Amino acid sequence: MEAVLSHLRGAIERGEYAIGAKLPSEAELCRTLEVSRPVLREALRALQTMGLTVSKTGKGTFVVANTVEDPTFGDYAASDLLEVRRHVEIPVAGYAARRRTPENLDHLAHLLDRMERETDTTAWVAMDTLFHLAVAEASQNPVFRRVIEEIRDALARQSAFLNELGGRREQSNREHRAIVEALIDGSAPDAEEAMAHHIDRVETTLTDIVRPKRTDIPTEGGPEA
Repeated sequence: MEAVLSHLRGAIERGEYAIGAKLPSEAELCRTLEVSRPVLREALRALQTMGLTVSKTGKGTFVVANTVEDPTFGDYAASDLLEVRRHVEIPVAGYAARRRTPENLDHLAHLLDRMERETDTTAWVAMDTLFHLAVAEASQNPVFRRVIEEIRDALARQSAFLNELGGRREQSNREHRAIVEALIDGSAPDAEEAMAHHIDRVETTLTDIVRPKRTDIPTEGGPEA
């Protein structure tokens, strides 16, 4: 899927598919790229998340931009989502460390164990959102849980995007483990630091996907136009 996405994104950025142009049909792209329809559809969804295309039911997929600015996950832009997460989830982790109950810790440990064993991305993503809800619940403030519930769909979409394109699952499991260990220790500073590190890594991976480092090798006549 990453190869298909890279090919289509490159074609759009180079202007092979101009803004306003319609991409070839799914059947045609599958034949040309020699991939299955599910793989192609994942790549097309990623293009739409990046803001490069829109899908119109019954009409096809159309190019709306030739550069990636700010991916959108559900109703929220990635930059807005990250800003809110920093202001909400980091202090929430601190409150959770101070107020968590044995039941909260058992629930989080059980979720974490399941996530570390899970191999299916869809199932893992569902548990990822449950994990962040569980941390909010451990803060014993229902307003925090409501805030995380509001952005839950966006978190799930972002998580799926990062796992499909950034291979985040194992790293994220380690970051979640550090958060839970801080909660078990009852250390608010450690919990806040662990959550901040987790969100930092999310942002770094997202940036690497959205603005990949150039690896083009200049040809003999100089750099490519």
